[in-house]
Amino acid sequence: MADIKIPAIKAAQYLGTGRRKTAVARVRLAAGSGKITINNRPFENYFPIENLRMQAVQPLTVTETTARFDVRVNVSGGGPTGQAGAVRHGIARALLVADANLRPTLKSNGLLTRDPRMRERKKYGQPGARKRFQYSKR
Repeated sequence: MADIKIPAIKAAQYLGTGRRKTAVARVRLAAGSGKITINNRPFENYFPIENLRMQAVQPLTVTETTARFDVRVNVSGGGPTGQAGAVRHGIARALLVADANLRPTLKSNGLLTRDPRMRERKKYGQPGARKRFQYSKR
């Protein structure tokens, strides 16, 4: 008789995508004890600067759900600040999927708004976005 494989029942996962500058974070929330993993690395290891760690977990802190969810994040692009902002945005969106009643709290703290500020492009005929080559009168 053939062995019948029974699929393991997975805990409900809530997905959220966060963006900031050129960084994109794909966030998965699952019921758990509050463990945070970013790119398969411990949270404290990935963001060694305290300010970035505080910014990244702000949605969990504001909604007081830090110990309720395990967070797994894949983040790419940008630098540390952009990635921390993308993680923050992604966690906020995933929390919204998990519990729609958190919307007023997240909204009033400005965590659902995608930060539109981007780097200005370099223009031709000049060394940077705004900087000009030195003017020589003679």
